Amino acid sequence: MFEQLETGQGYIAKIERESFTDGEGVRCSVYVSGCPFNCKGCYNQASQRFTYGEPFDDEVLMTIIEACSPPYIAGLSILGGEPFCNLDTVEPIVQAFRKKFGKEKSIWIWSGFIFEALQKNKGRRGELLKEIDVLVDGPFMEKLYQPGLAYKGSLNQRIIDVQTSLKACNVVEY
Repeated sequence: MFEQLETGQGYIAKIERESFTDGEGVRCSVYVSGCPFNCKGCYNQASQRFTYGEPFDDEVLMTIIEACSPPYIAGLSILGGEPFCNLDTVEPIVQAFRKKFGKEKSIWIWSGFIFEALQKNKGRRGELLKEIDVLVDGPFMEKLYQPGLAYKGSLNQRIIDVQTSLKACNVVEY
């Protein structure tokens, strides 16, 4: 069970080929399945189950990379579920994306974990953090919900420029 909280069970809840809300520009959004946080008021409760959706495989990976390929796609957004509890799915996606696009296109990830906890993680979560451009961190808190917030659901969440923050050893908001 504890391993599942890092690796996941390899399911994708949804792929949205052209999203206008999950980060800047037109993006390909991938929703992974499985989240241990169980935030009250979560807008995506179905994806909290680790076996919701379709199994992730090489064909799904190719679909994601293909969806990111048009020049008008600004990058990849990974949401959930909880991406940092689905590393066996998220890592291959990020690696294939970086191999194909380098830093030409950006990666945004939404997580219930806070940046500081991920940064201190010397394992796979910390390594994944080094590969992304923007992190929207913190659990959704229904009592701090405010309609119309750009890219986040509640006031406690931050939109972080990850690479600048890692270099500064301090959170730099995007």
